[in-house]
Amino acid sequence: MSLRTTVLGQMLEIRELQAADRRRQTMISELLRIDHRISTEISELRTARQGQVTTLQGQKQMAPRRTTRSTVDQETVNATTVTNAQLQAMIDQGVTTALAVRDALRSTNGDDGHNSRTGVRRTERAARECTYTDFLKCQPLPFKGTKGVASLSQWCERIESVFHISNCAAENQVKFAPCTLYSVALTWWNTHVQTVGHEVAYGVTWKTLMKMMTEKYCLRNEIRKLEMKLWELKVKGTDLASYTQRFQKLALLCRRMFFKELYKIEKYVRGLPDMIHGSVVASKPKTMQEAIEIATELMDKKIHTFAERETASKRKFENTSRTTRNQQQQHSNKRQNTGRVYTAAPGEKKQYGRSRPLCAKCNYHHDGPCAPKCRNCNKIGHSLKNNNNHGNQGGRNNAPARVYAVGRARTDPDANVVT
Repeated sequence: MSLRTTVLGQMLEIRELQAADRRRQTMISELLRIDHRISTEISELRTARQGQVTTLQGQKQMAPRRTTRSTVDQETVNATTVTNAQLQAMIDQGVTTALAVRDALRSTNGDDGHNSRTGVRRTERAARECTYTDFLKCQPLPFKGTKGVASLSQWCERIESVFHISNCAAENQVKFAPCTLYSVALTWWNTHVQTVGHEVAYGVTWKTLMKMMTEKYCLRNEIRKLEMKLWELKVKGTDLASYTQRFQKLALLCRRMFFKELYKIEKYVRGLPDMIHGSVVASKPKTMQEAIEIATELMDKKIHTFAERETASKRKFENTSRTTRNQQQQHSNKRQNTGRVYTAAPGEKKQYGRSRPLCAKCNYHHDGPCAPKCRNCNKIGHSLKNNNNHGNQGGRNNAPARVYAVGRARTDPDANVVT
């Protein structure tokens, strides 16, 4: 259905353009004929004037001597003066008409263009009446009547914008606007037309139609809910743009809350966060736009400050982490190098460079019999491993220990078990 309507509208527009072009061509032809006629009249007037001047000069030369000279000269001057005045008036009128024809030819095809004959830019254009096709080209929003107050508000704002862009006449606004209704809204409009009649329904003004639709689709309960949302609206975090957009939208729907501009400004400032609320109040904005600009500027500064602090903190954390990693790496390398020293130290033994023989008993180089010295008691003849079992004089395999008896039992000095 919409495609067919679009095609029909385009065909109608083509016919209108063709008719306008024919009218324009007829007007151009008529203006050209007028221009030609005026040019011919001017040429004839110039020729007649030249003939009159020649005749007067001949009469002056052939006049009889007996005629009084002063009388003849006075009559000639009077006749010449009257003729020249009339001729000059006719020439001025012809020039004025020719200039008017030229200006009309310049503005025939619209403004801001060039005429093919004169090359002069046109500056005037006749306003063309808005058609239904022109109205549809501006893409008005459809309205179904199922989404409440917000949808109706958006539809009305868009329709008014389309009226302004398309230069729609007041008598056509109510004819074109109902064509965008669908579903429930279209059913309501058709019922209204059948009830009051076609002439009465389409004879109202746009404001009257707006009032009717507001009473139908803007229920009081929904408006109260929107007013509560507007009253509790606040900025979330630093998202001031979303808050401003939502506030303006709700303010349009809840106009009865703000009888003055001052009330709207106070409510807008009340919803701002504490970080900028005091500064905006101190600025004392006079208009809503001024309050929005001040709040936006302050919020941008706060966001920039937060970003700088976060960047500095991040840089400091990275430097601290880098320093800690370097210290840990140095400590790890130091421990690894120390381990390497301790690991390599037992194996690093100097080679014996003298001529003394290696003793198989003590594993040292010396001359003569081996006489080991105990490192514990510094006595010669035994080593440290033999000194550990020095107290076992009985020749037993285990070390001696004292045995403690429980009760009246006696002690056994040679026993190895405690009972």
